[in-house]
Amino acid sequence: MNPFSDIAFFSLLIKKGSLYSAAQEMGVTPPAVSKRLANLEARLGVRLLNRTTRRISLTPEGDIYLIEGGKVLDDLEALEQSIARRKATPRGTIRMGATLGFGRKYIAPALSKFVRTFQDVEIQLHLTDKPINALEQNIDLFIHFGNLPDTRLTSRTLIPNKRILCASPKYLLRQGVPQTPKDLTQHQCIFLRESNETFGTWHLYSGNKHETIKVRGQLTTNDGESATAWALEGHGVLMRSIWEVDTHLRTGRLQQILTDWTLPSANISLVFPEKNNMSAAVRALVDFLVESFKDPSLAKAK
Repeated sequence: MNPFSDIAFFSLLIKKGSLYSAAQEMGVTPPAVSKRLANLEARLGVRLLNRTTRRISLTPEGDIYLIEGGKVLDDLEALEQSIARRKATPRGTIRMGATLGFGRKYIAPALSKFVRTFQDVEIQLHLTDKPINALEQNIDLFIHFGNLPDTRLTSRTLIPNKRILCASPKYLLRQGVPQTPKDLTQHQCIFLRESNETFGTWHLYSGNKHETIKVRGQLTTNDGESATAWALEGHGVLMRSIWEVDTHLRTGRLQQILTDWTLPSANISLVFPEKNNMSAAVRALVDFLVESFKDPSLAKAK
């Protein structure tokens, strides 16, 4: 069997959500799909899916195979594209979306450099604090934090994004240092309202333990720099990406708390609807941004 073909088959199966739907897409019978899945599991020596007549669900091994296999396919595609790069000159209009703070601070300057090199490309940058629906809003490319909101979308990671809890030393001296996640309910918390966050709720993990904490505070915002400024001024506990507050942590202006607990990561990705039909202009911009964000100063979470 071809391992690359098996990964593509398994990815299609998960995308379609059932053996029957996958069979329709592939133009074969459901028993043929079931047999191929069984052969794949036999070859790997593990069960990849739990399945009933109506639905399928991933086993832990299946989840790893899907995620890591997808990376292998992406790497293979990137290799082939680098060898057989399309000769088309990047030109035309790109509609790009990004969050307010990150877009203003990092994406806008990068686009300034991009258009100096690719002078036949026009970019329309839309900054927003609302979720972006690329398919409905006719967006060619956008910045997203966290898991993909739609299985029809494809992404490339720009920055690994680990988040932490922190506060200023003067706030912690005044209010005490939280020792457990539940202690946060007794603290002023600065909530950064992001596009798909449940308002006022933080999730913390330690081993098999998971705590969901409803936080409160006098100050909330959709602007990360404002939230950081409030934390520096001693207004409370802040959840923030480590690369955004690393300088303040190293200088002692902010102090990390609850270090035995982790928060859900929110990797920053470039997302686009149609990987296979990507224009030369969009492809050039994606490659340019990925290369630009290899700067170690933007990868503190590694």
